[in-house]
Amino acid sequence: MITPNPGLQVLQSKLNLPKRELILEIELNGKMKFEHLMNTIYNQFGICHRVLSANVEYMNGRSFGSVQLYINVNSEDFEKLEFYLENNKLLSTTIEYVCRKYS
Repeated sequence: MITPNPGLQVLQSKLNLPKRELILEIELNGKMKFEHLMNTIYNQFGICHRVLSANVEYMNGRSFGSVQLYINVNSEDFEKLEFYLENNKLLSTTIEYVCRKYS
């Protein structure tokens, strides 16, 4: 007997959610390594991102500075990411990215 995969059903429901293009700026305060943060955003939350700019300094194995990411994400996944950043005491700012199209 073939049973439905519950992970596939969750994935299908996520595909139908509208996505927004955002620029996310994160202030690194030494509590988390830059590489660990990028890895978590991609692997744990499944959010593909592009690093637009990064000004990161390392001191005693800790990351300080700021990074700007371009992300294309639905509201549910973005709320989870915001909650994660808040729990890890990482200050973040979000700007909605709007691209004008000329005809």
